[in-house]
Amino acid sequence: MVRAAVLPAVGAPLEITDIVLPEPGPGQVRIALAAAGVCHSDLSLTNGTMRVPVPAVLGHEGAGTVLAVGEGVTHVGPGDGVVLNWAPSCGACFHCGIGEVWLCADALRGTANLHARTADGTDLHPGLNVAAFAEETVVAANCVLPAPDGIPLTDAALLGCAVLTGYGAIHHSARVREGESVVVFGIGGVGLAVLQAARIAGASRIIAVDVSPAKEELARQAGATDYVIASATTPREIRKLTGGQGTDVAVECVGRPATIRAAWESTRRGGRTTVVGIGGKDQEVTFNALEIFHWGRSLTGCVYGNSDPARDLPALADHIRAGRFDLSMMVTERIALDGIPAAFDNMIAGKGGRALVVFQ
Repeated sequence: MVRAAVLPAVGAPLEITDIVLPEPGPGQVRIALAAAGVCHSDLSLTNGTMRVPVPAVLGHEGAGTVLAVGEGVTHVGPGDGVVLNWAPSCGACFHCGIGEVWLCADALRGTANLHARTADGTDLHPGLNVAAFAEETVVAANCVLPAPDGIPLTDAALLGCAVLTGYGAIHHSARVREGESVVVFGIGGVGLAVLQAARIAGASRIIAVDVSPAKEELARQAGATDYVIASATTPREIRKLTGGQGTDVAVECVGRPATIRAAWESTRRGGRTTVVGIGGKDQEVTFNALEIFHWGRSLTGCVYGNSDPARDLPALADHIRAGRFDLSMMVTERIALDGIPAAFDNMIAGKGGRALVVFQ
């Protein structure tokens, strides 16, 4: 028996309860979680914006220590520190074949598997493959990456989603060049990672936009040179800060039509907008045909930072160990499992950065 956060049905309250985990079978790994980040994607699963089989154990951003491995697992062993990879690539589909592993057609196939059972025998699925909102989890071996040396596992948990996504949005999707200007909409966990990545890329001006005045100090600590309170006039304010032109790059981390549109309008002619936030399929963003031609801007989706975790984790680890990227500053609240519902409420209200469930 281990404690876990279970989503019994879409729209239902999260339940903190005991579950029964199996021992790892062939090609599986059992892990004691050190920490798990509370990500907006977890919230999107609870309200149906993203759909996976339920009931499910949520949580997808985590790190921990290997307890046991099943037959055939050789890249990690008991006692090893690991980071969870919620979107493992199959290596065989069309997208993997052309190097776009973040678009792997089979990345979420594991969500249909049976993961564990409740005390009364109800079958549970692994929300986004790894079921990190639990004291322990059992995952497929390709969902596990060796944790970088010299980084505490509680901090390394953030590498599993927020940091890879934010870093990749700047370096792989928007491809920010030294001296360019960047505006970031939404200063939660991912937004803070985007700000730090923009600073590492050498952006000359980094503008943070959020509805909360309370996040300004945190944003500036992450690398923002300017802070703007979100409003209907935000694009106009961004242009004033950039000599009337707009920024070279905008990164949207909210997933709402209004902020996607504002991010687009905040860039210069020929500017680039990367959308990281996940919105609903019924939420539409509109553009007229003339403005698409006239402005010459690009609008790009971004899945998991367009990252290859096996490639990007070592590069990120170098930045962290060198002090260029600060994981701990992203965490504004450390909680237990039963604090997750309140962390969701804070996320909806736009409060704080990353909430971190700490197990060890």
